Amino acid sequence: MKTQEFGLGTFSIVGADSRTGEVGVAVASKFLAVGSVVPFAQAGVGAIATQSYANTTYGPRGLDLLRQKLEPKVVLRRLTQSDPQRERRQVGIVDARGRSATFTGKECIRWAGGITGTNFAAQGNILTGEAVVKAMAEAFQKTEGELALKLMAALEAGEKAGGDSRGKQSAAILVARKNGGYGGFDDRYIDLRVDDHKEPVQELRRLLTMQLLFRRQEQAFRLQERKQYAAAARVFAGIIRDAPNDPNAHYNYACILALAGSPKAALRHLKRALELDRSLVRIAVGDPDFTSLRTNPEFHNLLKQYQ
Repeated sequence: MKTQEFGLGTFSIVGADSRTGEVGVAVASKFLAVGSVVPFAQAGVGAIATQSYANTTYGPRGLDLLRQKLEPKVVLRRLTQSDPQRERRQVGIVDARGRSATFTGKECIRWAGGITGTNFAAQGNILTGEAVVKAMAEAFQKTEGELALKLMAALEAGEKAGGDSRGKQSAAILVARKNGGYGGFDDRYIDLRVDDHKEPVQELRRLLTMQLLFRRQEQAFRLQERKQYAAAARVFAGIIRDAPNDPNAHYNYACILALAGSPKAALRHLKRALELDRSLVRIAVGDPDFTSLRTNPEFHNLLKQYQ
C-alpha cells in the first residue's frame, strides 16, 4: 500500500490576534475532510494543527496544557515526548499571546517543514517545496484586517506557491473568538469546511466571505435588540456596500431603517430586497418591524406588487 494514502499530507497555519485573544487554524490537503482532523482552537487559549499521521489527541491535550500557561514550545515537547510515532507527526501551535512553535518529525514525507513568527506558525508535508510555507508566512504577516482574513490569505498563498504535491481535495478554517459564535453562546466564530471539491481553497474563500457578512449582520441584530437602531443601521450600510445584491441584507436593513424612523430609506431597501427575492414578501406582510409603515400607502402598494 502507498503511505501517501494514509499520511495526512497538508499545509496549515495557526494564528493569533494577541490583542483580542482570537485564535485560529486554516488548512488544505489532498485528503478527504481535512477539517475533521487537523484544527483545534479555543479563544483566549490557543490554536493547534495536528497533521501527517495526525495524532488527534494533540488537540485537546495541547489546549489543556496551554490553559496552564505553558509556552507552545513546552507544550510541543510534552505532547511528542511520550508518543512512539512522533517522528511521523507534524504540529503547529500558537497561544493567545502570540507565542508559537512548530514540529516536523524526521519521518514526515518531504517536502516537510515549518516556519514560526509572532502570532503564527506555518507548516506542511508532502509539499511541492519550502516556498509553500514561506509564502504562507509572508501573506499572514502582510494581510490587513481580522484574523480570519489573514489565515485565508495565507492558505491562498500556500496553494499559489504549489501546495500539496499530490493535488487538491479539502480545506477548512476555524477561528475562535470569545462569545463569537451564533447568538454569542460559544467561541466558534468561524467554523467552515470544504470536504471534497475540485478547488477547495477557492470554495472556502467564498464561504468565508458569506460567513463574515453573516457575522456582521449578527452584530447589527444585537444592536437592534438593544434598540440602538442608528448604530445597527451603520453596520448594515457597510454590509450593503460589500454585498449590494444580497436580498436578505436589503430586507434586514429595511427593517432597521423602519424601526429607526426612516420610512423612505426603509421602503427603498425593501423594494430592492423584493426585486432580488420576491418570496420575501410573505415575511414582510406580517413582520412587526414594519409596524410604523402599516399606514403608508407606498408600503401597501409595494407588497401588493410582489404578492
